[in-house]
Amino acid sequence: MLQSLAGSSCVRLVEQHRSAWCFALLVLGYLLYLVFGAVVFSSVELPYEDLLRQELGKLKQRFLEEHACLSEQQLEQFLMRVLEASNYGVSVLSNASGNWNWDFTSSLFFASTVLSTTGYGHTVPLSDGGKAFCIIYSVIGIPFTLLFLTAVVQRIIVYVTRRPVLYFHIRWGFSKQLVAIIHAMVLGFITVSCFFLIPAAIFSVLEDDWNFLESFYFCFISLSTIGLGDYVPGEGYNQKFRELYKIGITCYLLMGLIAMLVVLETFCELHELKKFRKLFYVKKDKEEDQVHIMEHDQLSFSSISDQAASMKDDQKSNEPFVNSQSPTSNDSSLNN
Repeated sequence: MLQSLAGSSCVRLVEQHRSAWCFALLVLGYLLYLVFGAVVFSSVELPYEDLLRQELGKLKQRFLEEHACLSEQQLEQFLMRVLEASNYGVSVLSNASGNWNWDFTSSLFFASTVLSTTGYGHTVPLSDGGKAFCIIYSVIGIPFTLLFLTAVVQRIIVYVTRRPVLYFHIRWGFSKQLVAIIHAMVLGFITVSCFFLIPAAIFSVLEDDWNFLESFYFCFISLSTIGLGDYVPGEGYNQKFRELYKIGITCYLLMGLIAMLVVLETFCELHELKKFRKLFYVKKDKEEDQVHIMEHDQLSFSSISDQAASMKDDQKSNEPFVNSQSPTSNDSSLNN
């Protein structure tokens, strides 16, 4: 008896705070996923980092042995300056001296990566004025970009998602949920093909040092706005039609970002995902202003009904052919 009561009370407690329990599980799952990623990246990449460090150490030692007139401190200072310049997008190599980072097309590409929050980091402002302008430009431009993308995606999704699903649902009588799932999968496949697979194949041909996996990696890192910056197109030695190539990449990034948002919005509108997301949301309670409005509406409704009743009574009393005497007095008069 006591066990059944305790079990029922626990069930009721869980049901009452179901959203909180689901949110706690979501937080725990996210933290575990972060730890899982850290463990995998550390185990995979740490051996390669160790090999690279050993290789660089051997090269440095060999260089000092071959050039005895150069001290290790002088070499360290030179390398530090080179690395600092490289972090600002300036290379000391002779084959990269012809590529300017701040011509018009490169600046346009940089502006698009800033506003889309991709931020490769291969080119950064050098001057204090450029850094200050980048802050102001981003503060205004990023919300403006979000507004622009939201408006574009809202218009596209009407013609790409909602109308086709509604057409097959009404015209052919298919289940709306089934049509929405199939449509989302087809749209996702088309987007992956047009903005990941085909561009990856093109980049693997245009970029000499990229294979297909590296090109696909660049497309994913860019369109997901992660922007690690380890692969940036158009930075190779003697890149043909570099200005036109940079403009094409800028258009690709904007169109690909819009396509990704359309696909995400399409999947978010699925009924199953909406139900799943609601598990982690706080239930909305009636706000006080809504209660006050309802009470005010009820009071106004009752006052209106009272006013209508009084108006009917006044109309009856003012009618000329209505006898105001009681029925008993009428009966007495008839008997007389």
